[in-house]
Amino acid sequence: MVENVVNLEQLVKDINSEVITWRRHLHENPELSFQEIETSKFVYEILESFGAYELSRPTKTSVMARLIGSQPGKVVALRADMDALPIQEETGLPFSSKKSGVMHACGHDGHTAMLLGAAKVLSTLKDQIKGEVRLFFQHAEELIPGGAQEMVKAGVTEGADTVIGLHLSSQAPIGRFNIIYGSAMAAWDSFDVIIEGKGGHASRPQDTIDPVAIAVQAINGINQFISRKVNPAQRAVISITKIQGSDAHNIIPDSVSFGGSVRTFDPKLRKQIPKWIEQYVKGLTEANECSYKIDYQYGYSAVINDEKVTSVVEQTLIQEFGEEHCKRGEPLMGSEDFSAFSNEVPGCFVFLGAGSENREENYPHHHPKFMIREEALELGVKFYVKTALSYINSKE
Repeated sequence: MVENVVNLEQLVKDINSEVITWRRHLHENPELSFQEIETSKFVYEILESFGAYELSRPTKTSVMARLIGSQPGKVVALRADMDALPIQEETGLPFSSKKSGVMHACGHDGHTAMLLGAAKVLSTLKDQIKGEVRLFFQHAEELIPGGAQEMVKAGVTEGADTVIGLHLSSQAPIGRFNIIYGSAMAAWDSFDVIIEGKGGHASRPQDTIDPVAIAVQAINGINQFISRKVNPAQRAVISITKIQGSDAHNIIPDSVSFGGSVRTFDPKLRKQIPKWIEQYVKGLTEANECSYKIDYQYGYSAVINDEKVTSVVEQTLIQEFGEEHCKRGEPLMGSEDFSAFSNEVPGCFVFLGAGSENREENYPHHHPKFMIREEALELGVKFYVKTALSYINSKE
């Protein structure tokens, strides 16, 4: 076994200060989805300094690194996302974002730094690895259609046997790994509806076709789909998140727009919901002698963790961190474009706690005060290294 040749525990500890430095640099210099020019350059140059990887740029702002072992074997891919969000940071950290209105508010800076740390550790093992470790530094996880899809189209998963991803969680205490078998994260779709009526003065509603009243009926009806059309045993969510009408108190507008998101796991239900929305809106507008437009966009598909790969990952976590730190979790209604990779090859997506034991100190993801505890970074590096080696050496 590779572990008998070198002390991996010590290697991980030795580079921890570098990982923290990388993370802080990335946090100070965030870049939005599809704009990760300097981030991908930073990652490429660090990987190049290790001298062990075959490097490529599958897309303009992504990086792939291949560590090809001395003998043939399995190919395991490890993934980290790199993009930030359009949020003004309010953490007060000494290494807060230098860019106004842009912030790493989802932990992607930590993901990238951890995978760079794993890359450095693994680079010392090249001559002892049977197979290949492939690293995906992915752009644009936060914005549909997502960077993972572009990387897959560029061929990064060709020849891979599995792909493994890790996400830091500010809502769970440091050291807690959450592993989910099967359905892990929901598919995410979005929609926009425009109700086109006839505007006029608020004092004479009889002269109008009020799109506000019709939109309210539409929203109320759509909000009942899950409770009245979907089997309670199925997991699904429809959330109306925006509505826009007149800007004045005394004007009934010509049109009202509203929209929201849909989260599902079942592919048949995913296809059925837009039909229900259109059927319902069409009936309402016809009954009220007005018209409508609907723009329904399919986003990321559900993340489904492969049972065999997940079993290898779980056993590795129990062995390395202890059963008390490895918890089986329930499917999450959030979404991730990691699914683009795991739709191509069997995969496993895991969560690692990076928050305080005091939950009141933990702000949610995509919050201006979102923070991760840097003590989690060393655990993430170890996770990437150990799971890669375990899979390569497994019988699966």
